[in-house]
Amino acid sequence: MPRVKFQDLELEYDTFGDPADPALVLVMGLGAQMINWDVRLCGLFVDQGFHVVRFDNRDIGLSTELAHLPVPDFAALAAGDTSTAPYLMSDMAADLVGLLDALGIERAHLVGASMGGMIVQQAVIDHPERVLSLCSIMSTTGDKSVGQGRPEIVATFGQPAAATREEVVEQRLAASRMTRSPGFEADEDAVRERIAASYDRSNRPMSTLRQLAAIVASPDRTEGLRGVTAPALVIHGSHDPLVHRSGGEATAAAIPDAELIIVDGMAHDLPLDVWPTVVEAVTANAKRAR
Repeated sequence: MPRVKFQDLELEYDTFGDPADPALVLVMGLGAQMINWDVRLCGLFVDQGFHVVRFDNRDIGLSTELAHLPVPDFAALAAGDTSTAPYLMSDMAADLVGLLDALGIERAHLVGASMGGMIVQQAVIDHPERVLSLCSIMSTTGDKSVGQGRPEIVATFGQPAAATREEVVEQRLAASRMTRSPGFEADEDAVRERIAASYDRSNRPMSTLRQLAAIVASPDRTEGLRGVTAPALVIHGSHDPLVHRSGGEATAAAIPDAELIIVDGMAHDLPLDVWPTVVEAVTANAKRAR
């Protein structure tokens, strides 16, 4: 796959569709690689007339690993001392804009899932001139009073990393069962294959901790979101145990004229049966862009 370089970073990316079509950039979440955006879902967006771009966020997948940065002190972060946070959502939003620059894309439609939703929120706050429309999926504003997940699920991000490939796959599969949508059929074999493919492509447990620190240390985006003028769509699951639906509701409430879709039975994943809803809603929202 190709990659772009700017400043001290290289970002791995790939594209689908005709570069002459409007760009739709997919931004993945905490510790997740771009391959978590299923190629079939990318194809559905291409069918709607988008040039789809997906990429590995900094520190994950095949993009630049930032292992030289300090290990985050989560006790200090919880107490308000952000000095050990390696970077912030604003840095990751700037990465997204750097990718657009490198690809010669002036403005794009942005779709972010979980931490990716935080990144696209920050991007439209910091770089509004680059955003045609945005969609924030299963995400939150950074306001600590909303969107908080169940403690036992949040704690899985801090558990010791498994030693072998098989153990890592089983550990992540167990975690995925905790965030799986109860209202939709799950294909556990497909989930296992995706987890194994992610491990084989890149396994960076410390990178996930650095990204988690960036989430914790980044400021509340609520006030910044109040000034957003781009068409905005917020999608959230009714049964999300990792980012409570109140995070999505607060995001939609903060952005003027944002559309909120609560998907009944969806948790913190994107089941196959939800894809048509997501594609239809994202496409309709993009058509609202000037």
